[in-house]
Amino acid sequence: MVEDKPIDFTTLLQMTTETIALAFKRTERILASHSKIGCSVSGGADSDIMLDMLYRLDKDKKVEYYYIDTGLEMQATKDHIEFLKKKYGIEIKTIKPKVPIPLAVKKYGVPFMSKDVSRFVGTMQNHNFGFGENEKVKTIRARMWWNNESGGMFNVDTKPFLKEYMIDNPPNYAISEKCCFYAKKQPAHEIEKNYDLVCIGLRKGEGGVRASKKSCFEECGKGADKHYPVFWFLEADKKAYCNYFGVTHSRAYTEYGFKRTGCAGCPFNSKFDKDLEVLRKHEPKLAKAAENIFGDSYEYSRGYKKFRFDMKHKNQMRLFESEGEK
Repeated sequence: MVEDKPIDFTTLLQMTTETIALAFKRTERILASHSKIGCSVSGGADSDIMLDMLYRLDKDKKVEYYYIDTGLEMQATKDHIEFLKKKYGIEIKTIKPKVPIPLAVKKYGVPFMSKDVSRFVGTMQNHNFGFGENEKVKTIRARMWWNNESGGMFNVDTKPFLKEYMIDNPPNYAISEKCCFYAKKQPAHEIEKNYDLVCIGLRKGEGGVRASKKSCFEECGKGADKHYPVFWFLEADKKAYCNYFGVTHSRAYTEYGFKRTGCAGCPFNSKFDKDLEVLRKHEPKLAKAAENIFGDSYEYSRGYKKFRFDMKHKNQMRLFESEGEK
């Protein structure tokens, strides 16, 4: 069971970091102002810290814990969920989505590169776009993305040479981001209806969409409020917390060497080939399943990486030659 450690503000300041002490103080206040609380447990490192914090603060046992099994989870993660149940003496309810990842991919399409890219490309495919150089995209948002009219991060040219690659190599398989929606977001949305507060192990420092968030607490007019207890934690805070409170992570971190966990072999991870190597060593059946499910995207992504490298090299050679002519 969990070793009892003092969690008063002064002791935490002395023994850990100011960020940790403030997180405890803030989370204690937020828990006290809500009556029905859910905690989304992922089996990841940030989730481990959040669970430990909530367990220590939840004197009235208001928090309920749940885990969403997307249909493509590592055995190391599943084993860790069982470990957490025993360590804390809690129930962690496993939620099974109606449309798990293998079925969602088969029904809607395979994810490619990122959620935004997959969404726009999938929309274009659904409107019979053939990826011709002078062909017109029929939907407004996808057309703006394809023609570089959206601004900022929502233009195709934010991915170097992607447009040129797709014109030269039109995808011959369906592309979609919907596996993430049906296997993760939809079941999360459904269970969140049971609570007035949901706690999630999200950190601003992870970057991406998370970095755009401004606060660790989001008040929702309809539905559950959201709280991210470890939102402001940096790597040093995570290390200090784990050392002081004795938090241990799953084999995915301690043995496999992953820095982050999630759906096994997800093509949204640009380093999916390295992840596949690790999975082949530790969980070969899961690696094979990922290759069967995401294989088309892997091959297309590898082709794009080679095309991008070749184009950059050609451009560098042209620049070198033009400089030599001066």
